[in-house]
Amino acid sequence: MNAKDEILQRVRKALADVKETDPALDVPVAWRYEQPTAMDDVIGRFVERVEDYKATVVRVGGSEAEIAQAVVDGLTSIEAKDAILPVGLPAAWRSAVEAAGITILSDEPQLTNDQLNAAGAVVTAARVGAAESGTIMLDHADDQGRRALSLVPDAHICVVRTDQVVSDIPEAVGRLQDSVKQQQPITWISGPSATSDIELSRVEGVHGPRTLYVVVAG
Repeated sequence: MNAKDEILQRVRKALADVKETDPALDVPVAWRYEQPTAMDDVIGRFVERVEDYKATVVRVGGSEAEIAQAVVDGLTSIEAKDAILPVGLPAAWRSAVEAAGITILSDEPQLTNDQLNAAGAVVTAARVGAAESGTIMLDHADDQGRRALSLVPDAHICVVRTDQVVSDIPEAVGRLQDSVKQQQPITWISGPSATSDIELSRVEGVHGPRTLYVVVAG
């Protein structure tokens, strides 16, 4: 018997007395998915929680011009010389970045891992944000690009519109149902990439962007 067979044998033995096979009935859930949780200031709490994760957050109006300027300000603040912009981002954002003298990198054809690693930043939109946890979720539509774009470059400028911010994770998961049904990958982001060792010494950027700059628009 190899190790895999031994592990499976132990799992089957542990589950021998489990008669219920419907996962939905395994654990009672005290809430209904897709329903908002009441809170006084959803956007304010989202901003607070995202900042708690050591991300930079700026709030702007909802016009494309205001968002475009905020994107440029974010790229300038981190001194990015170039940035990857997915093809689905609004033209106004692209024009503003070009006008600021920042080189736009295209991921079509796909950049190599080394090119992604060398890029100054990536700019993406988002699919949904959860206020209670400060989590941002991407479903990698055309305005967000493939998953590697938000994982490899050292800095991520992410635009979240206020109508994309919901109360908490259960409500956010409801917003993602169509993306899941279409088998799109989902990336959950809670602040810059960071990890801690057993002594809780925090190290940032081990497996993702060290800088997260969030534009909350609307």
